[in-house]
Amino acid sequence: MPNPFADRSVLITGTNRGIGRALVEEALRRGVKHVYAGTRVPLTHADARVTYLSLDVTDEAQIEAAAKTVDSLDVLINNAGLAAYDDLGDRALLEQHLAVNLFGPHAVTTAFLPHLVEAQGSIVNVLSMAAIAPIPIIPAYSISKAAAFSLTQSQRALLAPRGVRVHAVLTGPTDTEMSRDLDLPKAPPASVARAIFDGVAAGEEEIFPDPLSAGLAPSWAGGPVKVLERQNAALL
Repeated sequence: MPNPFADRSVLITGTNRGIGRALVEEALRRGVKHVYAGTRVPLTHADARVTYLSLDVTDEAQIEAAAKTVDSLDVLINNAGLAAYDDLGDRALLEQHLAVNLFGPHAVTTAFLPHLVEAQGSIVNVLSMAAIAPIPIIPAYSISKAAAFSLTQSQRALLAPRGVRVHAVLTGPTDTEMSRDLDLPKAPPASVARAIFDGVAAGEEEIFPDPLSAGLAPSWAGGPVKVLERQNAALL
């Protein structure tokens, strides 16, 4: 079976830890030509195919500089995210979540869209099951991910005529700093990263990369969210 990632360039944001770091390793395992790894802190990698970029997704200057560094791009994975526990009483914290989880991927996608259109490439927005059912102990995170899911659906409809595919990753609990203290079964970041690449390769619009989220997959295509999305996209 042909490798859909061979000789491809991938940019991943939020790669200093957790799922982002695992995505870098999975991309290398898949035989990509180049991984551009966005991070807020300086990092190095033993594999010459990895180029680390200073890329704070809330910093327009850094996004612009990164876009000038990249010559070509086939897959953009918007993984950088913020999650803080709160009671929804702090508007500034909500705005911070929106800046990172919504406006961040919007800005990064806009900057790299010319490359993706030229390559007929893919956008992968790493979201959360909280995007479709809020988690009350992290409401600002849930609100921002719900908005990012709506952004993803709109991008999918609007960019399809330009040949760009858009994927939403709806993750359940993953063994990262965000959920480490929760008393729930958690998927290892490496297995989540593997499922994300498998889903992109299979052309899945929604990717359910862990045991908890995978329970939604069988009924998703005919469920109300997907039915309405298709109906609304037909209005274009």
